[in-house]
Amino acid sequence: MTRGHGDEKSDRRVSESPRLRVSQSLHLPVPLITLLTDFGTADYFVSAMKGVILSLNPSSRIVDITHDIPAHDIEAAAFTLLAAHSSFPAKTIHVAVVDPGVGSARNAVLVEAAGQFFVGPDNGIFSYVCERAGGARFFELRNSAYFRPAVSMTFHGRDIFAPVAAAIASGIMPKKLGREIQDPVRLAPLRPAETKNGKLKARIIHIDRFGNCITNLTAQDLTAKMIADGAYLAVNGTKIRSFRSFFSEQGARGKDLFGIWGSAGFLELAATNRSAAKILKAKKGQSVIVAYAKG
Repeated sequence: MTRGHGDEKSDRRVSESPRLRVSQSLHLPVPLITLLTDFGTADYFVSAMKGVILSLNPSSRIVDITHDIPAHDIEAAAFTLLAAHSSFPAKTIHVAVVDPGVGSARNAVLVEAAGQFFVGPDNGIFSYVCERAGGARFFELRNSAYFRPAVSMTFHGRDIFAPVAAAIASGIMPKKLGREIQDPVRLAPLRPAETKNGKLKARIIHIDRFGNCITNLTAQDLTAKMIADGAYLAVNGTKIRSFRSFFSEQGARGKDLFGIWGSAGFLELAATNRSAAKILKAKKGQSVIVAYAKG
């Protein structure tokens, strides 16, 4: 049986149907926006930010990194953002709001770094990402046309950062949002310092929920050769000489402390099934000295 002309027209109508065009549109990039805050989830703050973003850019996808950063802990937010951002694709927009200075003279900024965008307060929260990535560009957010009409002095996450993120997701260029600046606020550098007697002075930059103490030591600072040559760590008068590849490795028994390279690329101080922070009585900012046994 052969097809008639009516069948050919029918085929054309099917091939040109809106359904197929919608299907093809699914392959276009969809804006991805992450949120990181110290707001928790008991109040309306996070949902309000999401509502603003979706009102302005309904096609956006929103991913929560965390809303459980300790209150006002900018360094914890900086570390978490550093550890998480590289898992996201290029051009992801990260909104990070840990903002004890909200309503003050502190700037609001957009940062281009590591092929992604970062929006939030200029209080050092983006320091670690920018230090690792290099070549970051900072823009002070000044164009109120891209803010909500009424800006609360206590909720810039909803009224400035969320709408700016939606604008970037819509293709607005950074220069339309504000002027480029060269002097953003920075946290203390991640790189450990060298003491006069040749030791390395590092510090604990984060303590996770398991009590593991994340230091600012990388494998470039504390090399495998240094460890093989007898390097050890000194924290609060305790010496840590053991280094492990994974938490349950043979030899890491009971309350024995050891160093382990964590997934964020930093050396962590840990104890099998116990809190290293409690054993060491350590806090964030605690000094960690890298030294060698005499002789």
